[in-house]
Amino acid sequence: MKIKAVLNRDGGTFKTTDMQTYCETAMRAFAAKGHELDCAVVAGDEITYALEAASEESGVEAIVAGGGDGTISAAAGMAWKSGLPLGVIPAGTMNLFARSLKLPLDIWKVLDVLAEAKVVPMDIATANGRPFVHQFSAGLHARMVRMRNQMNFASRIGKIRASTSAAFGVMLDPPRFEVIFDIDGDGRSDERPVSAISVSNNPLGNNSLFFADRVDTGKLGVYLADPLEPTGVGLLAFDIIRGKFKENQAVTASTAQKVLLHFPNYRKGAACVLDGELLRMPADVELKIHPGELKVLVAPPRPEV
Repeated sequence: MKIKAVLNRDGGTFKTTDMQTYCETAMRAFAAKGHELDCAVVAGDEITYALEAASEESGVEAIVAGGGDGTISAAAGMAWKSGLPLGVIPAGTMNLFARSLKLPLDIWKVLDVLAEAKVVPMDIATANGRPFVHQFSAGLHARMVRMRNQMNFASRIGKIRASTSAAFGVMLDPPRFEVIFDIDGDGRSDERPVSAISVSNNPLGNNSLFFADRVDTGKLGVYLADPLEPTGVGLLAFDIIRGKFKENQAVTASTAQKVLLHFPNYRKGAACVLDGELLRMPADVELKIHPGELKVLVAPPRPEV
């Protein structure tokens, strides 16, 4: 198989990695399994162009993307549109999609796994047609990301510290807004005030990092948090850390194949987050699951002893 690897040299772990050595190691690992791998190491601001070029390159049969969650999300969208299988090298801070795929989080160990991986159909979701592999969120998370982005950090540890500081800031001033939602387009809409809304590509697992245990259930995870005071945000944060946020009394959890959201008191400055990227939020959002439409490289099953 002819494979193109696109690696974001500005992605967390890659910042301190000898990329020439890494590419040489990757090529040897894939060659040992009969594959031809070509590496492209690019800056973060060139990643979208490089992924698009890779998906259109003649003869390429699969794409391997290396970087943080933003890079992997962009690569998944490109792979989905092109129909090419996607391999994931987790070089970011959280590496959420890699966790869902149960890949090794070590950038060196994952090479051998991907080299002998098999192609498996997984789900991908869209928000107003834009693909995502993790989640769409508004409210608490969006405000935290906005506050974090206003801080200066140049490392993984710095990003974690900025996120922690932003979380405390949101706790002291939690948002409250109205949302009208229609689950699975049955026409029976409901309106309620919330402090947060999250719609994930597959239901989130019982973990503190908010990633799905599986990405092949064909369902969105839908989570609404009632209007919260600072104490309530603190209790929710505690339950998130324990991996028990679904048990929080302020949270309503459900699943769906399609969710329609309308924000009646929409403000132009309102923001949402899509796979970690802060975006301007539209007044209406249509979220859909696309079961089995994303081809990914995953570890082959272990033989039973």
